[in-house]
Amino acid sequence: MMTLISTLLGFASGGLPKLLDFAQDRGDKKHELALMAANREREIALAKEGFVAQARVEEIKSDQIAMQTQTQERLGMYKHDMKIGEGASTWVINLRASVRPVVTYLFVGMLITVNCVGIWYAYSTGVPFKEAIDLIWSESETSILATIIAFWFGSQAFSKK
Repeated sequence: MMTLISTLLGFASGGLPKLLDFAQDRGDKKHELALMAANREREIALAKEGFVAQARVEEIKSDQIAMQTQTQERLGMYKHDMKIGEGASTWVINLRASVRPVVTYLFVGMLITVNCVGIWYAYSTGVPFKEAIDLIWSESETSILATIIAFWFGSQAFSKK
């Protein structure tokens, strides 16, 4: 009997948070719908008054502020890096600057080595090339290599101008 009661209490207490979450979610969605309706009414009122272009101008200003903030943040990071390097020896500064490139070289070198050895092993054991390349070159390798390329030739290349 005690087992049955404790099981029911455990089931009820396990389901109680879900029930509370459901009620909270329902209230949140109701609130969001009310906000969306108010926003839509505001947009209609602005459109009637001819302020549609003003909304676009505000959006552009918002984008400009975001870009300025991002630029200031990057400049702050550069200043912080320069401040950390003050008083350090030249080899320490060079070592700090070479960490990312060295890690990239090591990863790409390892990737090439592992893939070449894998292809050679598959060829020497008689595995068809199509099967070998499917096993050796995976989706995860492609995504990691794409991330490295995007980092070095993507936003980093444009940010130094």
